[in-house]
Parts: sequence; structure tokens; C-alpha cells
Amino acid sequence: MTRSRRTAKQAGTAWEAAIRDYLIARGWPHAEPRARTGAHDQGDITGVIGVCIEAKNTSRIEPASFLDQALTEGQHAGADISVAWIKRRGKTSPEHGYVLMDGATFTRLLRQAGY
Repeated sequence: MTRSRRTAKQAGTAWEAAIRDYLIARGWPHAEPRARTGAHDQGDITGVIGVCIEAKNTSRIEPASFLDQALTEGQHAGADISVAWIKRRGKTSPEHGYVLMDGATFTRLLRQAGY
């Protein structure tokens, strides 16, 4: 199936699987796509304790909307860290994707890393 014929749902599912595989290969063996729960979604990827990952594979990047969704779903999940992991056009690996977070999350991560 060519890229132009893939539906948005297929593209999103493929990106979630790519993120899952990337995380598993790097030491998070329980990473997996999360079942949708409608208005109370808790992110797209589960299995990384305390982290809410909202996967985005769209032709148009909307940072404010993506971050708001990640933060809301992170609250639903009771997550300490909420991010939107956005597929970069022309790249296939999550390694090259964008990971979007707010400043509060970034400074908390820096503090936890010892900075």
C-alpha cells in the first residue's frame, strides 16, 4: 500500500508500533500501544511507568494542540511526564522524531538528571 493510500488510522497505528519497537529495543520491554478509552484516553503508549506518550503522525504539526492533548491524557493516566512524540516527515525511526514537552516537564527532567 502506498503512502498516499494509507489512512490516517493506519499511519497512526504504524507510528505507535514504531515507537513501541524503539522503546523495547532500548530497555522498556513492556512498552505497547494502549487501548483507546474515548474522553478519558491515557496516551497512546503504555509500559513506561510514570510516562504518558501521545504518538502523532500527521501531515500538519500543531504543537499547542499536541501538547495540550498529551498533558490532558497524562492527567488521566496519573503520569509524572507527558510528551507528544511526533513523526518527522521523510524519516521512519522514532529516533528522528520530535518529542514535545512543556517547560515544567523539561526542567523537572533536568533536575532529576542532576543538573
